[in-house]
Amino acid sequence: MAVVSAKEAEAPGAAGRKGVEVRLEGLRRSYGSVTALDGLDLTIAPGEMVALLGPSGCGKTTALRLLAGLEDADAGRILVGGRDVGDQPPNRRGMGMVFQAYSLFPHMTASENVQFGLRLRRVAASARRARALEVLELVGLGAQVHRYAHQMSGGQQQRVALARALAVEPTVLLLDEPLSALDAKVRVQLRDEIRRIQLEVGTTTLFVTHDQEEALAVADRVGVMNQGRLEQLASPADVYHRPATPFVSQFVGLSNRLPATVEGLEAVVLGQRIPVVPRSGGLEAGSSSGVAVVRPEAVALRRPEEGEAGPRRGTVVSCAFLGSMSRVTVELPGTGRVVAQVATWDAEHFPVGAPAVVELRPDPVVVVPGDGPERATGA
Repeated sequence: MAVVSAKEAEAPGAAGRKGVEVRLEGLRRSYGSVTALDGLDLTIAPGEMVALLGPSGCGKTTALRLLAGLEDADAGRILVGGRDVGDQPPNRRGMGMVFQAYSLFPHMTASENVQFGLRLRRVAASARRARALEVLELVGLGAQVHRYAHQMSGGQQQRVALARALAVEPTVLLLDEPLSALDAKVRVQLRDEIRRIQLEVGTTTLFVTHDQEEALAVADRVGVMNQGRLEQLASPADVYHRPATPFVSQFVGLSNRLPATVEGLEAVVLGQRIPVVPRSGGLEAGSSSGVAVVRPEAVALRRPEEGEAGPRRGTVVSCAFLGSMSRVTVELPGTGRVVAQVATWDAEHFPVGAPAVVELRPDPVVVVPGDGPERATGA
């Protein structure tokens, strides 16, 4: 008996992968007086991986649970492959799920855990074993098929959980903070593996995470959520460099927030003229004053010339070693602290207490409403 497969759409995605389109239309969900989702609209293309990113309580996990059928929406529709699945139970939706907790059966081997969903679908034993070996090989655990959970590391257990979700050939793969329980090195390795496998298999995937680096590294598009609403849905590069709203500009990445004046298509920041990102959700061209969002990597440092003064001259107050890069913080009189991310070999020329001149690269910046100097914000 062959392994039962979920029905997939025939049309390939933009990258040539097959999958189904997922559409969340006007989803609303409240818990008493707390609104978790406030009219969420989200479309995931066939074979695409979308990451939902946002602070705790923003509604990202609620959206995933509604799609999975673990909770019911108060209003709105959920369409998978053009079919409304809102009234179907979880076991009829064809979803594969991986959670933060591995949830492996301790009395079963890796192979037996992977076979569990297939056994519920009454797939023949020989086909179950063959499929389990196939997906365990896919996640790099072909040699661990007979090991129990306590004989495997956390990363290996999460790979088994991923293999179990993939074994039933889900229509949609749902990942809810699947890496947050792992240490940093394993987390990076496994996130890259998840992306490789998702590209290879081509399953439409919704990835929920609070880790910005994780979302930006693996997703085709990133959706930034705030208070039950989707603030921006765009490519990782656009979310980082061209935030659509002031919230996104503050939440995603580390940023300096510096006083700015918009003059035409340029902003004057620390006496320098820098292009303004068009249609950024910030101030429009011709507006007066606000706050420019400047990334640390767009800040350069140099030693001041003899007798040099001005608004960009300050004093180094701290230096954080990050390996090949370092973050140097400079206190500017009248402005506040500015963080620069520079090569570590260059940072050695700016010890704490040394004078430094801040220079901004001519990268387009977002200017949002605000008053006065602010310190660097973000992750």
